[in-house]
Amino acid sequence: MSIDTMRAATATAAVAAGAHLVNDVSGGLADPAMLDAVAATDADFVIGHWRGHSADMYADARYDHLGREVAEELLVRVDAAIAAGIVRERIVLDPGIGFGKRAEQNWAALHDLPRLVASGHRVLVGTSRKGFLAESLGGEADEARRDLATAVTSVLVGQAGAWAVRVHDVRASRDALRVAAAWTDGGNG
Repeated sequence: MSIDTMRAATATAAVAAGAHLVNDVSGGLADPAMLDAVAATDADFVIGHWRGHSADMYADARYDHLGREVAEELLVRVDAAIAAGIVRERIVLDPGIGFGKRAEQNWAALHDLPRLVASGHRVLVGTSRKGFLAESLGGEADEARRDLATAVTSVLVGQAGAWAVRVHDVRASRDALRVAAAWTDGGNG
């Protein structure tokens, strides 16, 4: 069980109630108490790439070398988490798809996913039903079309080395991953 929150008090309560993973899209930047709160638990910590709250997250959506900058900014947050007492093995990285990145920047971040995987940390990717998928489908897309696009990205990020995906329609992504595995194994799996 996991909790998605940017609030330390919520993370602490959720872990006390049984959560094993704290997913903070801000990587501990939104609440200065978050890193210490997670360090005081045995929960894993997902550090999301983030450049600001949703109200103005596109204000800083400027990158010269997106993949490198995302990786570097995440590793700064890793250093802060380790300094707070969160052991390296409990840290998961999330490139922050949809957070402070426009459509083409999300695709660039996904394309450069191997850079994050090479960091040695587990990588979680959340593309589920996001607007950039609808854009790639020619504009507005209903939930079913976005779920299908999400299943495709689940396979692609899995092939790029992602540890986990965050999705709404678990069955579609699980099925897509099974089909991809059968393809890769040539029916020998």
